[in-house]
Amino acid sequence: MSEAMIPADLPLRNDLIGEVPYGAPQLDVPVCLNVNENPYPPDHAVVRSIVEHVKQVAPTLNRYPDREHIELREAFVRYLKEESGAQLTVEQVWGANGSNEIMLQLFQAFGGPGRAALGCDPAYSMYPEYARDTFTSWYTTHRKPDFTLDVDHTIDDIDAIQPAMVVLTSPNNPTGTELPMTDLKRILEHCQSAQVAGAHDGVHPIVVVDEAYIEFRNPGTPSATTLINDYDNLAVSRTMSKAFAFAGARVGYLAASEGIVDCLRIVRMPYHLSAVTQAVALAAFDHRKEQLSQVDHLREIREQTAAWLKEQTYKGQPLEVAPSQSNFLLFGGHFDDRGAIFDQMLQRGVLIRVVGPEGWLRVCMGTDEEMRRFREALVESMRAVENA
Repeated sequence: MSEAMIPADLPLRNDLIGEVPYGAPQLDVPVCLNVNENPYPPDHAVVRSIVEHVKQVAPTLNRYPDREHIELREAFVRYLKEESGAQLTVEQVWGANGSNEIMLQLFQAFGGPGRAALGCDPAYSMYPEYARDTFTSWYTTHRKPDFTLDVDHTIDDIDAIQPAMVVLTSPNNPTGTELPMTDLKRILEHCQSAQVAGAHDGVHPIVVVDEAYIEFRNPGTPSATTLINDYDNLAVSRTMSKAFAFAGARVGYLAASEGIVDCLRIVRMPYHLSAVTQAVALAAFDHRKEQLSQVDHLREIREQTAAWLKEQTYKGQPLEVAPSQSNFLLFGGHFDDRGAIFDQMLQRGVLIRVVGPEGWLRVCMGTDEEMRRFREALVESMRAVENA
């Protein structure tokens, strides 16, 4: 949608005039490697379980669902204990329609007019849109050249901006960079005494860690969820869209102190999680091993692809690859016309993403055959641009 498609006589908010909807291209091409999905569909046993769970709730669809989704929250607690070792209670978790809704609820609860949120650039491009939609001022601190967090500058900006929220990501999108626990603890501890502009005395910022891709981290890397019982100002957002191969189900969840969860309960829409959504998510958790069965393989593909990319050259220079603990890689570093390479890839039936700093492109990990086609198309595309 463009500005010209909106009739001039509609009372669109002034700050939204000229804006376009967020979204990566959805194109019908043979190889889609642009939105960080798990390329492997649910196992047949999972599909059968989903059907059975939905059949059980179908006769009750004339009634509203459990708006507190207790059974699903119990499943979140069990999974986080198994996956990350986090010891949480039902009161410390919360579900929503994808982690996008979790993040929006956080901005609704803690942002708003006169409030600010601080992120670390480059980061997920939806963060400033959550801020815009809730009338929250959005600020960023630049990461270091290697895309790791600049903790000292971040802390300086927390003091200068006095945000209500500090939004961090691990692994970071679009770079795949992990957030070390030592860095996170420094920021958490600083925020325990930092001031919030426009708030009463004694009010301090919360720290939000977006762990949408956390299951793809290297073995032994801890999750921020293990710190929740030590820091009341920590909120961790997660999703079932990525590693769980459940992007179409739209299920996200939050782990945080009971107080933060109660703040989200204030702003959530009534019955925001349908009975069908809850049933489908419970079916997936019943088969979590099957759902997560390809994570190790995708991690191996990531490492193999990173090594291969580093061996490739563009205009005489080796490609750069950002170290990643996710299911995608940011690569290039010095593409002088990344749009041209994207177009050449698309002509060859391979869809990747133009995102992040200038000179870089992003590819998510696909099946073995999809990655073979990616490698072939990238070599051809770079040569075509070089020779143009």
